[in-house]
This record gives sequence, structure tokens and C-alpha cells, in this order.
Amino acid sequence: MKAKQVLQIYAGKTALALIKREGFNAKMFSAFLGASGGPKWFVLCGLDKVMFEDFFSDTGQRIDIIGTSAGAFRASCFAQKDSKAAIERLAYGYSTTIYSKQPKPQEVSRKGIELLNSVVDSKGRNEILNNEKRALHIISSRCHGLVASESKFKQLAGLGLASLRNFRARSMLSKSFSRSIFYSGIDRLDFTDQDKIQSEYIKLTENNLHEAVMASGSIPLVMEGVSDINHAPRGVYRDGGIIDYHFDIRINTRGLVLYPHFATTPIPGWFDKGIRSRTCKAQSYDNVVMLAPTDEFVASLPYGKIPDRRDFTEMDSEQRIPYWQRVIAESERLAEDFFEQIENDNVANFVQAIRLKR
Repeated sequence: MKAKQVLQIYAGKTALALIKREGFNAKMFSAFLGASGGPKWFVLCGLDKVMFEDFFSDTGQRIDIIGTSAGAFRASCFAQKDSKAAIERLAYGYSTTIYSKQPKPQEVSRKGIELLNSVVDSKGRNEILNNEKRALHIISSRCHGLVASESKFKQLAGLGLASLRNFRARSMLSKSFSRSIFYSGIDRLDFTDQDKIQSEYIKLTENNLHEAVMASGSIPLVMEGVSDINHAPRGVYRDGGIIDYHFDIRINTRGLVLYPHFATTPIPGWFDKGIRSRTCKAQSYDNVVMLAPTDEFVASLPYGKIPDRRDFTEMDSEQRIPYWQRVIAESERLAEDFFEQIENDNVANFVQAIRLKR
């Protein structure tokens, strides 16, 4: 008797048609997405450990790995030879991080740098930059105007202005931010953005890899921005999720896009979280297969929820760390369910259309 389903597979129109026709296999995919979300990522840890070590291990084909914020840290793990060990270092290091009671941005950034150094050492950096089968694309947001300031009040004013611009139209975010895409390998990321937010490409090198990943995860007001990244346009870079929180761009790739996600409905950008009418476009998810925990699985976790950044302030470390590590352990069930579903001859019966309305 099959155990209760804990993972739901969603697919866009083209992706669903292909699965119905051909089943589900690793060679169908040529891109992988990792979203922002901080410790929400812990619920996907079990999946992350098997994706590149097991699921994609024998395909022999190139995979473009795209990440913002926490997804950028994960992406830096996937492009290393032992991605499972890297993910385990990330999960342990992040889940056991302890800050002072009211940490300043300098402290949070310093701890982030320490975490990244433990996840990507010099050996890992070389593996990433020389990996011909795993191409890394790290997305950050280069700041314009007041949002570039490290003054709390100026930055708040700049974020308020950016929020108003975004409310009028996502395309207006270009007045406050540029999408900066740091990439390894030969090819740039090919994508379509109907909102036409200004984008720029920067080649990843030995001298800017760590800066790019840190910039992608540098949450406004919470962390310091990363200034004047090597081989990139001058300026201050912040969290990639500001523009691409859960992504609302179509990845133009030869195959499908695999997207493990902690939520069942993606949200375009950071400022769109409170705009319920702002949804991702169907075209953006036409070729996407999204994996997400079921509501029942989430309800079974401690406190009936997946971790989030509020846990840092609402729980002490003695409560938070065991809770987060319990979620990491429970996430192994998602990996087990994933393989059970895709190895079923009737896998298409497990797949639902992606939900874009909130």
C-alpha cells in the first residue's frame, strides 16, 4: 500500500503534454530553478541532495542552474562535484547560525560570508567555474538611487519608491534596479521577460563568484549590499529576489525546466507579495515542472509550517535549531515520494497543472 503522498508535481501546458506522452525522465530537463525564500528552503533539502547526485547523474547533458538569494547558495552547491556534501554543509551551517539579539547588517553579512566560505571553498570554486555540464546563473539586483545607500532611512525611502513603481507596473522596477545575471560557461541565460526589466550579464570568474552569490542573498535593510563587484558594472548589488522572487520569466531552453519549490503558487517579485492580483504569467511556466510539498505534509511539520526568517526573532536558538533540523530530516520523505511517483508507469496521473492564481 502506497504511503500518503507528500510531494505534488505541477506542470505547465507544454511540460504536462510531454509527460503524458513520454513519461518522466531526467533527459527531459535542461534547466533547474532555485528561488528566494531563506530558510523556507529547508523543506526542499532532501530533494536537493538527490537531484544532481542521483536524478541527473547519468544524463551526460548540460543543465543550466539558475538561482536567486537562497536559491543562489543552493545553485553554488549543485555545480560542485559532490553536490550532496555541499548541500549538507549549507543546511547544517545555515540551520545552526546564531545572531545576537538585534544584529546589525554588518553582523548578518559577516555570518553569510562565513557560511558561503564553508560551502564553497577554493576547490569548490574551481569545480564550479570549470564544470562543462552544470552552468551556473546567479541573479542579483543592482541598485539605482536611494536603494543603493547603506543609510537605513535613505534605503527605506528608496524601497518605498521602488514599491510604488512596482505597484504601477513591474516594468518600472528598472528605475530602481537592474537584473544582474552572473554566469559561468560559454552561453548566457536565454530568457523572455514580458515586463522588460533592464538586465545585464556578467561573466563569473575566480575573483567575483563569492561576491555574486553573496550579493544575490543580500536582503535589503537586513544585510549590507555588495559594492563594486569585480568585472561588473560599478554599484551596489542586493538580493536577486527583489526582481525575481519566484521568477516570472520564461527560460528559453531546449528541454524542460525543473523547479523544486516550497510553495504551490509562485509570486513574481519581492514587492508583489502583498499584491494578490499580481500573478505569474502562463507563458513563464509553460515549460516548467514544479515540485512542492503537499499541504498535508506541511501541516505535519512542527508548528504546522515550513521555516521562515521570522523564526530568527520569534524563537530562541534552543527552540529554532532543533525545529529547523527536524524539517531538514523530514524533507527526505519528499525525495522518496519523488522517485516513487516518477518511476510509476502512470506518472502523468500524479501531475497537476501549475497554479498561478493566488
